[in-house]
Amino acid sequence: MTLSAIAAIVLIALLALALILWPLLRRGPTPSGFFADPPDRSDELNEEKTALYRALKELEFDYQAGHLSEDDYAALRSRYESRAAQILKELDALEAARPKAERRPPKREATAAAASARQPRQWIRSPVTLIVGAGALVVFGLTLGLGVARYTEPDRTTVPPGGRLPVPMDMPERPATAATDPSRPIPPEVFRGMLQAAHQSLDTGRYQEAIAAYQAVLKRDPKNVEAITHLGVILSIAGHDDNALEAFDKAIAIDPGYAHAWWDKARVLYEVKQDNAGAIQAWEKFVALVPDGEDRDRALRQIQEAKGRLLKSKK
Repeated sequence: MTLSAIAAIVLIALLALALILWPLLRRGPTPSGFFADPPDRSDELNEEKTALYRALKELEFDYQAGHLSEDDYAALRSRYESRAAQILKELDALEAARPKAERRPPKREATAAAASARQPRQWIRSPVTLIVGAGALVVFGLTLGLGVARYTEPDRTTVPPGGRLPVPMDMPERPATAATDPSRPIPPEVFRGMLQAAHQSLDTGRYQEAIAAYQAVLKRDPKNVEAITHLGVILSIAGHDDNALEAFDKAIAIDPGYAHAWWDKARVLYEVKQDNAGAIQAWEKFVALVPDGEDRDRALRQIQEAKGRLLKSKK
């Protein structure tokens, strides 16, 4: 390698290092995004408070829709409200302990201050400059690597014909993480929240989101009859009635006491397949499982209609 080539490589390396290290060495406020300060505790608490309020609204919606029993609703609501009270108390304590000079300005002033802090941004500290510097480092590494490989390559005449270089055979497997290990246990309230999110997507017509959410539930619990049955409902909406009936039968085989699967099976048999006898049998199973109420009365009316239709078809 010539002296001029070495000088060029060193020059590229110095320029790249200067571009990368300049934002770190320069005095002044640190730009947000790449080297942001650690989050403030009050910000974390406010985000958790917002999430809890949202969870309480969804909990109320699920309870009104009949997806939660009264005991589950009361237990979850008590837990969420208790945690919200703790967060509010901790926020008050943080605000009281903060010196007056460091207390946060009103929201409008804070927004103006943040906007003014973002205004004068030097080009040398922009993300584009950092990316260009990183690219220069990559070019430098490739150039240096090619030079090293060229001048340190072993003499191939020393390798016998047909010989092989040693290759490691056993590579250690990467340990499974929480993202790649769906069998890792999660709290019951979190699992219930996954089902509630799936139900909400289904109720609002976001079927792709609902399918993905129910599949995530089934990765954790392959025998979850609630997720299987609601996937069958989506299949029925999409016109795949045979596949929907298979899903309902699968849920019933796992838990014959899950009334929701019997109802949806009866509906598809009656409305789509015109199988009055099968629908009557499924609705009778549903009636035997649910207590007195509007759903049971509706199923009894459907049984009478199906019997009348069956009688007409025989005549």
